[in-house]
Amino acid sequence: MAADRGTPARRSSGPARPERRTVLFLFSHTGAGHRRAAEAVIEALAARNPGSYRAVLCDPISGPAAAWPLRALVGLYGPAVRLAPWAWGAAYYVSNSRAAMAVLARTAFRPAGQVVAAEVTGTEPDVIVSCHPLTGRSAVLAARRATGGPVPVITVVTDLAGTHTSWRFPRADVTAVPSEQARSECLASGIEPARCVQPGLPVDAGVQAGPLTAEARAALRERLGLRPGQFVALLAGGGEGCGGLWRRTAAILRRLGDVHVVTACGRNRGVRRRLAKIARRAPGRLTVLGYSGNFTEWLRCADVVVTKAGPGIIAEAACCGTPLLLTSHLPGQERRNTPLVLRAGAGCRARGVRGMLRELARLRADPALLAGLRAGCGRLARPDAAARVAAIIERLAPVADRPVAAVGSVAVGSISRSPAAPGGGPSARRREREGEGTRA
Repeated sequence: MAADRGTPARRSSGPARPERRTVLFLFSHTGAGHRRAAEAVIEALAARNPGSYRAVLCDPISGPAAAWPLRALVGLYGPAVRLAPWAWGAAYYVSNSRAAMAVLARTAFRPAGQVVAAEVTGTEPDVIVSCHPLTGRSAVLAARRATGGPVPVITVVTDLAGTHTSWRFPRADVTAVPSEQARSECLASGIEPARCVQPGLPVDAGVQAGPLTAEARAALRERLGLRPGQFVALLAGGGEGCGGLWRRTAAILRRLGDVHVVTACGRNRGVRRRLAKIARRAPGRLTVLGYSGNFTEWLRCADVVVTKAGPGIIAEAACCGTPLLLTSHLPGQERRNTPLVLRAGAGCRARGVRGMLRELARLRADPALLAGLRAGCGRLARPDAAARVAAIIERLAPVADRPVAAVGSVAVGSISRSPAAPGGGPSARRREREGEGTRA
């Protein structure tokens, strides 16, 4: 499936056919999880309906079309979560009300609404999917004013166990949440049960197949250059590379001599440069990854993931069957994620560097404990979440003469498209214009 405009993931192989449905995905590059969730749904939609849907990715907050003051404001997210997470927490809680978000929507984030409105006018989407808390209001308002009639809006919540007010107001046609805790908050705020579904958090296709067999895992480890039986700890700090990665990596290398450390630095180039110097002094013991790379392969073969309690890494590790060692969390949206993991038995918690070292030593020495945590990952995993969201899109913008394939337990049968204007909606209007052009 093509993902056009904005910051495209893939380019179209040709002009869109009249029968194609257009889906507009809204996200922002604050962290990595918002775009990853959108791309996971795009992949699932393409796999289920080859050639039937055209995906358009738009970042109205930090993308090329965003106003420069807004880009500068959002650009503070990375430094804030790395250097002053308390400041991010303060911003989260101060803005966590309908009144505060209404003020911000009319001031700081008003340019984002203008970008979304222009994108809706230009692409005439059949469905809008919002994967970021700060794009939901713009999506709903632009959808109501669409030229071809109201366009249905799906909000895909990417915060795991708690939801900021901006996810819930104003109401989307469908709110897709990753956990029962998030759904309870949405229902308590007045969202109708039929409009709030729980598919899970969409994850990359690379982890949807589930844990590797022992033979496949051994083969992957050999290909990555690991010694047989070597204990592998994968350190991750989200897209911004936060959570004290340098300090934790150095401590493991110094204190746990037989552990191979893989550190994913995300966009944190400073930490990546410092760790690259350490890697040259510790050959065979440290692998340093940037924002891209073969992260999924390392995740699938690691013995444990040492990370802050980010929703994306928790969801992906659970699908891979890789136990989690949670060392920190961002104030606000990640505060409730650690208890969720602990209740599922998918990981454990450590406070500070010393606590992390103690837990790593305990996990390395107790294969039975690791096996129990892997079983807990299975209780937390939702590998078909992207397919479930894709099924909702298909229900709201069906392709002619093609039934919607059932997936999982999400009840999409009761979800209907918003009433269309007399023109028949965006796809019908496009077909009418193309027909007029042909007759002329």
